[in-house]
Amino acid sequence: MKTDSSGPRSSGEPRLTSLAHGGGCGCKIAPAVLSEMLAKTPPARPFVELLVGNESSDDAAVWRLNDDQALVATTDFFMPVVDDPFDFGRIAATNALSDIYAMGGRPILALALVGMPINVLSADTIGEVLAGGASICSIADIPIAGGHSIDSVEPIYGLAVMGLVDPKRVMTNRGAQPGDLLVLTKPLGVGVLSAAYKQGLLNDSGYQALIASTTRLNSLGPDIAARDGVHAMTDVTGFGLAGHALEMARGSGVRIELFDAPPILAGVRSLLDNGVKTGASGRNWASYGDQIEGLDDGPLRDLLTDPQTSGGLLVSVAEAALQNVMFLLRASGFDGAVVGRVAEGAPGVRVVAA
Repeated sequence: MKTDSSGPRSSGEPRLTSLAHGGGCGCKIAPAVLSEMLAKTPPARPFVELLVGNESSDDAAVWRLNDDQALVATTDFFMPVVDDPFDFGRIAATNALSDIYAMGGRPILALALVGMPINVLSADTIGEVLAGGASICSIADIPIAGGHSIDSVEPIYGLAVMGLVDPKRVMTNRGAQPGDLLVLTKPLGVGVLSAAYKQGLLNDSGYQALIASTTRLNSLGPDIAARDGVHAMTDVTGFGLAGHALEMARGSGVRIELFDAPPILAGVRSLLDNGVKTGASGRNWASYGDQIEGLDDGPLRDLLTDPQTSGGLLVSVAEAALQNVMFLLRASGFDGAVVGRVAEGAPGVRVVAA
């Protein structure tokens, strides 16, 4: 059983996760439902300075300011994935900042988005959530310059983040080229660990692995984007590795082959073998499973569709540049691994032997 890592709460105050029907990136709207909703949104008129909009499911919007600078803007928020309010704030902030890094940008400021059941949670607990987010922004060397708060039924926290990028170095999920290799900067399994946490099956070492992964900033994104031979990048979050690889395949007009032995966090394999998984993995599969070949029902499917709260960067890089990128990852302390390759063919994803 998991040790109590719930953090400071007032006497009799409920656990954060008990107040939410979902948690982390696992509470994202399923891809198929989201597509149906967006299909009803009238198309915006073209803006010449809008370099990246919502046309290809990229991580953030990019607006050209001048020849040397573009503004990167994103927002991300969710319900608690853990009970410790400080850790919840840290995870949510790290996850929101990741979208800026995935576009090759560097964040400059953030605004806090806060929805809390103020008649249920104490001001101290809510303050701990905000303090956790602020601690991550301090590491990223940016201010939380304001925000907005509401009284809501479920606890929600996140950030709206703005950053800057060289327009010539903008990374999208649309540039993957046949012959590229796919590198993932963090192991998979965050959703499985969070599901085990909610079921009381996660021990302390598993909890520490969950927190270490989800609070690690993807701040090396701009350095990766600056390497020759890097063609596309996105971060792996709520739709799982298979879902975000599929978005890259569609955006780039290529076929992506994922290897059947991706890197996983410690303890995840045993949990998968014992049937621990998130409800979101099933919703993900129901949304896009008909476009994934070579993936049968079982632990591997649960892993590849597992929602990754504050997951790693998925990088499409030319084989000749792979060693350079891997050296950067190792020097930064990331356990990056090659998880697939890009091939010619109709856009889609196939799982193949490593």
